[in-house]
Amino acid sequence: MRQRRGRTAAIAAVLIALTAGGVVFLRGPAVPAYAVLRGDVVQTVVASGRVVNPQRVEVGSQITGTVSRIPVEEGQTVKAGQVLIELEADELRAQVEQARVALAQAETRLRQLRETTLPSAEQSLRQAQANLVDARSQYERTRELQVKGFIGPAQLDDAKKNLDVAESQVRTAQLQLEDNRAAGSAHRLAQMAVDQARATLQVAQASLDHAVIKAPLAGTLISRDVERGDVAALNKVLMVLSPSGETQLVVQIDEKNLSLLAVGQPALASADAYPNQSFAAEVVYINPGIDPQRGSVEVKLRVPSPPEYLRQDMTVSVDIEVARRPNTVVVPTDAVHDVGGARPWVWRVVDGRARRQDVKVGIRGDGRIEIADGLHAGDLVLTGPAGAVSDGDRVRAQARNA
Repeated sequence: MRQRRGRTAAIAAVLIALTAGGVVFLRGPAVPAYAVLRGDVVQTVVASGRVVNPQRVEVGSQITGTVSRIPVEEGQTVKAGQVLIELEADELRAQVEQARVALAQAETRLRQLRETTLPSAEQSLRQAQANLVDARSQYERTRELQVKGFIGPAQLDDAKKNLDVAESQVRTAQLQLEDNRAAGSAHRLAQMAVDQARATLQVAQASLDHAVIKAPLAGTLISRDVERGDVAALNKVLMVLSPSGETQLVVQIDEKNLSLLAVGQPALASADAYPNQSFAAEVVYINPGIDPQRGSVEVKLRVPSPPEYLRQDMTVSVDIEVARRPNTVVVPTDAVHDVGGARPWVWRVVDGRARRQDVKVGIRGDGRIEIADGLHAGDLVLTGPAGAVSDGDRVRAQARNA
């Protein structure tokens, strides 16, 4: 009796196990799934770069000279026009004085031409014209007397010579007057001498001015490579000035992302030295050229409110927001297969079975992707390898939070 009861219990247990297994088999395996939701998707392009000032200025000398004084130090904040370097200038000052004397002499000659020589030439012309009138009258009287026989031909010849001389003197006086007027050669030469002397003085004064090197802009001296007694030569950088004003970030972005970028896009940046402190930035420039060596494009971002810790040449990481979709249908990225292909798709759970569903994808965010068509909020989609199930397989979807 006991043996019969034992066999009955064993048979019942086997039947229960078979029934449970059959139910599990009929319902399919348990697989992870996500419920399709509506939410915001933000697509970003990540890059790294450095902090720069848009007008970093290299300070040098426009003349060659020996440094006599440096009234500033590296790291000092300076004002526009503040003296940075002074060169020895005794010889330059002497050249300025010499040029000033030469200009004064040239101006004196021009003034003498206008105030003395020109009036004298005008007076000489008037006198010559008066002499010509007298000579012509005398010639006419002599000719009449010679015709009447009162005088001989020799006297008429003398009168004609006097007339010729008077006419020549008038022509000479006219030429002298024209020569000394504003359009005349003598006046032009005197004016050219003044202009040349003035230009020489300007060059000498400019050289003297260049002996004092001033800050072109307000800012901070971030580098100094000169000492007293050094020779400041042309094309030699003596100091580097970081002007006060707008701070920029310069980053290199893979050229494959070029089509996503646009001026005005917002970004979130952080310095590598302060990774937990982010700050806002904005794209203000996209280089039209591509670096062929790195396959990248240079992008500049404006920092409207730079944090106090931000320093020139700091390394920064930047997330540029290139697209945003508010309240759209989203799924986790790992639920979409062939996302970069012509026909992306998902495993959609329909009545307990896995069904292949083509979808149209939109922008991709951080771990999530927009579904522009093919799914609705509340649908279940499977995750994991595409070959884990086949189309039509029974599955037991175990929903997870996206």
